[in-house]
Amino acid sequence: MESQKTSFLGTERIGKLLFLFAVPSVISLVLNALYNMVDQIFIGQGVGYIANGATNVIFPLTQLAVALALLIGDGTASFLNIKLGQNDSKSAEKGTAAGITALVIIGIALALIFNIFLEQFCTLFGATEAIMPYAIDYGRIISIGMPFCIFAAGTMSIIRADGSPKTAMMGMVAGCVINLIGDPLAIFVFGMGVKGAAFATILGQIVNTLINIIYLFHCKSVKLQKSSFKGSLRFIPKVSKLGISSFSTQFLIMVVVAIQNNLLVKYGASSKYGAEIPMTAVGITMKVFSILQCAITGLAAGAQPIVGFNYGSGRYDRVRETLKRLVLISVGIMAAATIWFQTAPMSIIRMFGSESELYNEFSMKCLRIFLSLIVIDSIQMTGSIFLQSMGKAGQATILVFLRQVIVLIPAMFILPVFFGVEGILYSGPIASVAAGTVSGILLLKEWKFLKKEEA
Repeated sequence: MESQKTSFLGTERIGKLLFLFAVPSVISLVLNALYNMVDQIFIGQGVGYIANGATNVIFPLTQLAVALALLIGDGTASFLNIKLGQNDSKSAEKGTAAGITALVIIGIALALIFNIFLEQFCTLFGATEAIMPYAIDYGRIISIGMPFCIFAAGTMSIIRADGSPKTAMMGMVAGCVINLIGDPLAIFVFGMGVKGAAFATILGQIVNTLINIIYLFHCKSVKLQKSSFKGSLRFIPKVSKLGISSFSTQFLIMVVVAIQNNLLVKYGASSKYGAEIPMTAVGITMKVFSILQCAITGLAAGAQPIVGFNYGSGRYDRVRETLKRLVLISVGIMAAATIWFQTAPMSIIRMFGSESELYNEFSMKCLRIFLSLIVIDSIQMTGSIFLQSMGKAGQATILVFLRQVIVLIPAMFILPVFFGVEGILYSGPIASVAAGTVSGILLLKEWKFLKKEEA
């Protein structure tokens, strides 16, 4: 017999469910993206754009942490909801316990690895001689906070899947508020520079982690006890494979940023902009884009319990209705953002500190060119998580790899040979068109399959 929670997912209006689950999810993920972005805003205003480049050097490390957190967290969330839809509460309990254990292990391991090889990572991710000291100062402290970063990000997905999106949001809001207050205090009042920004970030992550831990002892759909963790490790492959799409998305962002940083330094050095301006400007553009990605990802991830449960229980009409609403809202968000970038880019750039005409000129090019066709990206972002929610992680992963590996990375290598450092910016819209087209075809095929199964 279905519980009240699962019955609610199968009978309540889709619009109301999306509001209840997706809005807190969007707020949570956007705030998560704001952690690093807030650092950049205050560092840019209080230290300078060279120091701001340090956050772009460390960004791939935080992306790797988030990728691993979502591999386990989103995978566990999908596993939990699918098993609840199938009335298999025992497997749902063991899978959740396995996910929590894996998050703890990964967090500790990454903290050690990042601290030991920090300088090598900074070199790999494009730190110039001027940026390196700031990157080491900032990265050393961020590395220490990795266990909290990973646990908070991963368990947020689990809490949301358990039917408590508001609680997941509260933890993230609390952490972001602490970071927002701590950054200006540390930088402007105590004069701690980039180190202060890093300390404020991990303090927020610690608070977020504590709130999530308290909730996990009071889950609604599964009862976690000491016995839940016995023999649960064998479930790690089962839950993690359902999070491969989320992992791939975040991991490939790390790879793209690493390659992009090095190419920007190489071609920027031979341009009028120099090495530091292109890397810092594109770094800010990527942070702005990450806010939009998190909004779309949060929308789709918030719908994950709805899709997973209804697909697992064979209610395919509700799955189709959810997909339709997701696509329409995602396209609307990206269209509004595109208009803003094209008409008023300086309103965004000034937030991060506008220090020279060359810096402002290249920053405007970044927003207007690199993000010109992100409306089409919304199809790929929505599609990959939607397919993952139904347990089709293979198809979801293909969509991610298509954009980042097959199209974007080769374009970043080829275009600057002919167009200089600006050529790197044109790789963005080219990748958007390719990935969006294929994603649309796959989603249309899935739509027809669901309609056929429904009949």
